[in-house]
Amino acid sequence: MIRTLLICTVLATGLLVSPQIVSANSLSGAYLAGRQAAIRKDFEASARYYTAALARDPSNVGLMEDTIATQLAMGRIDRALPIAKLLEGQGIRSQAAHMAVIADILSREAYDEYLNRNIETAGIGPLVDGLLGAWAMIGADRVDDGLAEFDRISEERGLRGFALYHKAMALAFLGDFEASEAIFASEAGPLQRTRRGAMARAEVLSQLGRNEDAIASLGVAFGTSSDPELATMREELASGAVLPFTHVTSARDGTAEVFYSVAGALRADADADYTLIYARLARHLRPDQIDTLLLVAELLDELEQYELSGAVYKEVPADHPAFHAAELGRVGTLREAGKVDAAIEVLEQLAKRFGDLSVVHSTLGDVLRQQDRFEEASGAYDRAIDLTPEGANGTWFLHYARAITLERQDEWPRAEADFRRALELNPGQPQVLNYLGYSLVEKQIKLDEALAMIEQAVDATNGESGYIVDSLGWVLYRLGRFDEAVDHMERAVELMPVDPVVNDHLGDVYWAVGREREAQFQWMRALSFVDPEEVDGEADPDRMRRKLEVGLDVVLEEEGAPPLRVADDEG
Repeated sequence: MIRTLLICTVLATGLLVSPQIVSANSLSGAYLAGRQAAIRKDFEASARYYTAALARDPSNVGLMEDTIATQLAMGRIDRALPIAKLLEGQGIRSQAAHMAVIADILSREAYDEYLNRNIETAGIGPLVDGLLGAWAMIGADRVDDGLAEFDRISEERGLRGFALYHKAMALAFLGDFEASEAIFASEAGPLQRTRRGAMARAEVLSQLGRNEDAIASLGVAFGTSSDPELATMREELASGAVLPFTHVTSARDGTAEVFYSVAGALRADADADYTLIYARLARHLRPDQIDTLLLVAELLDELEQYELSGAVYKEVPADHPAFHAAELGRVGTLREAGKVDAAIEVLEQLAKRFGDLSVVHSTLGDVLRQQDRFEEASGAYDRAIDLTPEGANGTWFLHYARAITLERQDEWPRAEADFRRALELNPGQPQVLNYLGYSLVEKQIKLDEALAMIEQAVDATNGESGYIVDSLGWVLYRLGRFDEAVDHMERAVELMPVDPVVNDHLGDVYWAVGREREAQFQWMRALSFVDPEEVDGEADPDRMRRKLEVGLDVVLEEEGAPPLRVADDEG
């Protein structure tokens, strides 16, 4: 196994060494700098520092492994390879080193060299080694042996889905589309249900002259998705064109598919930095595969390496059907990096070019809504809803999001209609129940219905959502049921201890039951949590200060609100 798998921890002492004490130009300084960069998942800096440390201690096996791993995470197989060969030359078993060497062998299509390699001592892992071996046999013109190897792997526990998926791909590459379709039709494994698996099957069916079946299979897999790549495929199938099989066009493509499919499987359970290495190797073997490029970018996003992921997204050609997906991914990196204006500009350009894609408009609406540009956001959601087929998944959220923008523009009748439409489409959805119920509470209308909605939302979230528990306490407060509100408000503060609104609400509830000193304490806490640069409309620091000066009763009187009915059993 890779010695660190890039999951680096602080030194056993738990101490961080000051850069003023240990220079990065020294061995220990470069090593520590590399470790800290690895903890931050800053592979660029980590590779640089580890390389510097290795230059000062070239026989350090641990440094060699760390350097290889970070170079692989950056996709620099050429830089990892010399170090990997040194490790293997010393007879040291290192998964990172074996990955680099094997990727080089397969990229040179030196299949006999791979097959002559001692996989028991210099392999990557049983599944990967077996699948790569089968593809290498096919590449070495030992087709029957390769197909038999896929069958052998399929008999191993837990590996059947992988083996038969790759066998179906291999048979299609070899031109035996009947046998390939037989596997796709009978084996509904997880890989066959992936986007690549479903699209590969459509190409196989087209090769068999079964375009209608291919269209139907895409419908089962993707529903009514308006994804441009799928739309193009459907149009070509409907026109009677015979689609070429493009998913694997060589044995080398097959080996790339191994790393790609394993990366996809690892994604659910393994750390993103480890999974990234598999995706990088897949891309090294097949640089033009856009699915792999997008996977690399998404993994870098998960690792919060936004500059790296943004650069990868930009590699998707503007004329590729997946360009819009890459640009949407880049929008996410820009938002995370705090470049919201740039994200909006990208989305506006996408909306001009892909005006018929609901997802473009809905994403634009989301970004504008989060910037409090509610009028523009509601217009974007209008277009998204108009473009979304009736009954499509996620339609409820579009109505919910548009309702929020309308509510914030004081267009309550339209907002309420959208909230209720969202509930029709997704009954019992706790976010919608909470927002609608809370809005009714704030408007002091339909309070009994609001209470029922929020209680349903609390039940749906098992009482673990601070926002929703706060709403329940607040509606009870609005109903004058102050004693009942206390426990819920205290629970909400437990769940969200530094939220200014929740703390402010608890202060109001305490005041209502006569616990005035505790109320003042909560208002002071709430005031301390208000971000002066990002003041929520509900977190009103001026109102909090006024309550501290004169109390809640006077503030309500000044606002023209009805007075509280103070509980008698608290003092």
